[in-house]
Amino acid sequence: MASCSACGAAIIFGGKTVGDQRFCNDECAQNGLILARARQLSDADVRVFASQIHSGQCPKCSGAGPIDVRTSHQVWSALLFTRWKSTQQIACRRCGIKSQAGDLAISVVAGWWGFPWGLLMTPIQVGRNIFDMALAPNPTQPSPKLLQQARLILAQRSLFAEGADA
Repeated sequence: MASCSACGAAIIFGGKTVGDQRFCNDECAQNGLILARARQLSDADVRVFASQIHSGQCPKCSGAGPIDVRTSHQVWSALLFTRWKSTQQIACRRCGIKSQAGDLAISVVAGWWGFPWGLLMTPIQVGRNIFDMALAPNPTQPSPKLLQQARLILAQRSLFAEGADA
């Protein structure tokens, strides 16, 4: 049985083949192309682009940086249904804390009401938000998460420019 080259899901029927890779759907095929291109980029180019993002304006509020990857965590429950997620955004510290505080409030109010996952995941997601709000990435240089996001953005731009030229 084949597995998706992008997400690792098992492919029982169908799928999409691009070159020597197999994907479960069109979205994963696109992501696989971006990941393949990202591996081809030089570390120096990625570091320069990440530094530009880091020292630039916040894409959310247009405020001053440093800009980095901020993660907020949320859980929402209703009886036997519980949904939790973590969302990354490239933003300044103020915008990151605003998102984390919003997801913290939603989790505290709506996270507990599911059994068993709501009771288990709510303290985890609340703790993650508090931890991420208290500790910020190093303000003097891009974090590893920002370097990875910069790599993916450059790869996506490169593929888009290549498609526009064709």
